[in-house]
Amino acid sequence: MPDAATPDIAPLAVTAADLHLPTQPFSAAGLHLELVPAQARYSLRARDAGLLAATIGRALPDRIGDTLDGVIKLGPDEWLALLPAGATLPLGEGLPVSVVDVSARAVGFTITGPGAAALIATGCPLDVERMAPGRATRTLFETVEIVLWRQSETAFRVDCWRSFAPWLWAALVAGAQG
Repeated sequence: MPDAATPDIAPLAVTAADLHLPTQPFSAAGLHLELVPAQARYSLRARDAGLLAATIGRALPDRIGDTLDGVIKLGPDEWLALLPAGATLPLGEGLPVSVVDVSARAVGFTITGPGAAALIATGCPLDVERMAPGRATRTLFETVEIVLWRQSETAFRVDCWRSFAPWLWAALVAGAQG
């Protein structure tokens, strides 16, 4: 029997058989959750950002956390490109760059509404309220690694690995329901 200091995790302690990705958006208490339509995702790595930009034919954001035309700078030599479905990038074979199609790896959600930041803050260690629109970062929601992108004052995008997506969706819905 847990004592008073032990948190109750039973509402989210479910089996994989209990979890499914939604087919419809979810709305409650002024919050709206929706799956992002399928899209192309590329993991980009290079020590020379100029060479990488020339290789893929796209400008890259300069500062960690900045976004530019669907590309997020996640680290000193790491970017994530979120592009329309079917978009392709040159792979840069033979060059000291890494351009890897990771489209099948992740799923994205949008979380919108006046309580979006508060909902994300229920499981994220960042001070989400202070995150400026247009900024993005890799972080955690509970124990799930996510890429969090604040798109406006009341809109966020969350990307996570496909295998964690049903649990993350269930956790967000549970948080939205209060």
